[in-house]
Amino acid sequence: MHSIKDIYLIRHGETDYNRMGVVQGSGIDADLNALGQQQAQAFFQHYQDLPLDKIYTSALKRTHQSVNGFIEKGLPWEQHAGLNEISWGIREGRTPNNDDDQYYRNLVRTWREGQVDVPSEEGESPVDVLEKQKPVVELILSRPEERHILIAMHGRAMRVLLTHLFEKPLHDMDTFGHQNLCLYHLQYDYRTQKFNAIKANHTAHLHGLPDCM
Repeated sequence: MHSIKDIYLIRHGETDYNRMGVVQGSGIDADLNALGQQQAQAFFQHYQDLPLDKIYTSALKRTHQSVNGFIEKGLPWEQHAGLNEISWGIREGRTPNNDDDQYYRNLVRTWREGQVDVPSEEGESPVDVLEKQKPVVELILSRPEERHILIAMHGRAMRVLLTHLFEKPLHDMDTFGHQNLCLYHLQYDYRTQKFNAIKANHTAHLHGLPDCM
């Protein structure tokens, strides 16, 4: 059995919702915008020669579009709803306004204070998201023959996942930064059953593109 698994974990490229500062959770299945497509292409051009064995994405099309270049190469691909973004509840997708902005600030502060089981209104909590992710993580790690994999997912969900992989408290999830089409290069050692970060929130492949959120 191979002892090391390389995991290339990315956040999806920019959507118009990102551009406008609109919260989009699992209930918003938005397309990448023009810049998001450029980010996806730039990432593909930079990493197209990676010896990838499998692509994993969420069930939302913005992650599919972010790795489309690799999918078109004919690489094996699985999508899992367990990798979807958190559901932000009844407010997601709405035009930004002061009431909603304050609601989200208060909610995130509640999570940072340790109450990570508090859900958004008619949505999910970080604990809910982690419970959906755990079976997908177990599945991925049960396949040591897949030595190099690419995972495309979402900002908040990525923060939740990284706390789990690095055995950090869930309320520390905001210590993991991200932006559109950023890369976390992780290695999993089957002997120690530990993850190591090679790159974190890495965006050198986007050099020359406009700044993104």
